[in-house]
Amino acid sequence: MSVPSRPKELPVSLLTAPVMIEACQARDFGRIFRLVKARAGIYPSMIARRCDLTPSRVGEVIAGRRQLLHMDVIERISDGLRIPGHMLGLARRSWETPPSLTVTPRQPAEVPTSAVEPLAAGLPGADVDSILALAAERALSPSTLDALHSSIADYWRRDDEHGGETLRPAVVGQLRYVVDLLKEQRPAPLRDGLHSIAAELARLTGWTYFDARQYNQARAYFTESLGLAKTIDDRQFMANVLACMSLQATYQDKPGDALALVTAAQDQARAAPGTTPRVLAMLAMREAFAHATLGNHGATHTAISEAHTQFGRISTGDPDPAWVAYFDEPKLSVDTGIAHGRLGEAALAEPLIADALRREHASNHRGRAFHAFWLARTQLQRGKLDEACHTAMDALASAAAVSSQRVTGHLREFCDQLEPFRREPAAVAFESRLREVLPRQVNESPRP
Repeated sequence: MSVPSRPKELPVSLLTAPVMIEACQARDFGRIFRLVKARAGIYPSMIARRCDLTPSRVGEVIAGRRQLLHMDVIERISDGLRIPGHMLGLARRSWETPPSLTVTPRQPAEVPTSAVEPLAAGLPGADVDSILALAAERALSPSTLDALHSSIADYWRRDDEHGGETLRPAVVGQLRYVVDLLKEQRPAPLRDGLHSIAAELARLTGWTYFDARQYNQARAYFTESLGLAKTIDDRQFMANVLACMSLQATYQDKPGDALALVTAAQDQARAAPGTTPRVLAMLAMREAFAHATLGNHGATHTAISEAHTQFGRISTGDPDPAWVAYFDEPKLSVDTGIAHGRLGEAALAEPLIADALRREHASNHRGRAFHAFWLARTQLQRGKLDEACHTAMDALASAAAVSSQRVTGHLREFCDQLEPFRREPAAVAFESRLREVLPRQVNESPRP
């Protein structure tokens, strides 16, 4: 029996060409396929075979009549054409490091290797897991969907309390499981339910990457989530995802993108039947963030006013989606304060953020750290150095309990703002405590 040959590698000259890099960053697979054909001699029929696509589908992509958004398809293209994962916003692919060069991470000195090996030896390999999955029952019922939704709610709670870094593998694993279920024929209600769950899991994965400030990965999963929601025409959830992408754009200093994305989110929400005032209030506040980042005072105040108007229309019986339940009155208050703070209106911002922080749930460590940072920032803007440093100390205490590069970045930003007061006792004490509580993150995290 002949052994299948390894897929032909793409020329280094193609992988390093600016036009290829740009096409991969944009996930413009029509252009990628044309470049692969022209510069590597890999024709559409070969592309289809390598990537487990139909030739007609490849032809439609090349002609610009179809887009490829699903993550499993993107991964097949990366693997089939040997495009390094980072070029497409993916994690490093298994084939990128030859087995002979694979380095096993060193275990901490205090954990004997002998204590780990029996456990690893007792677990089935990945190939056995795949075989067992094929043999397993694939029956699906509404109760299965309810269980998956419950898992998502639990993931969000744990994300608030501890951050998403250690949570992410479980979320991605469940996303892959749900996407795999979608490959089989299902009755329409169950299939739509699976699409909705997959969209939620993809958005949560994107959020964990966003909170870790890994923006390319975040955008990839947000885009995947958007495509899944569009498949079932869930316009409210599409608005939710676009609002997440708008918030990310403000962090990347792209206020024009942030405004365009939140405007698109509002268009989707208004076009959806049954969109609730709470959803519209949340979106109006995201619009306020975008305007504030642009420094547009009038438009920011108008958007804030719209958010409060919509919030005032909320009724107890509104059919709010579960994903917007977090946007309660304290959240409206603190976000209003943050929008004013972004404009430099510290006198308006401080009491709003302080009041919301007093009402923040004790278990929401990231939220408390994030909002304490904003309170410290507004207090510093008002010349209250000692009070600001004391508040920032509170932010540090919450930040130490959660894994969030976003929060760490804000605290480092506050430390930078203390530069003119570097010799003041309060500033010295805060910087010393910062390095004590978050030494690795402070010294190694990339600046935004």
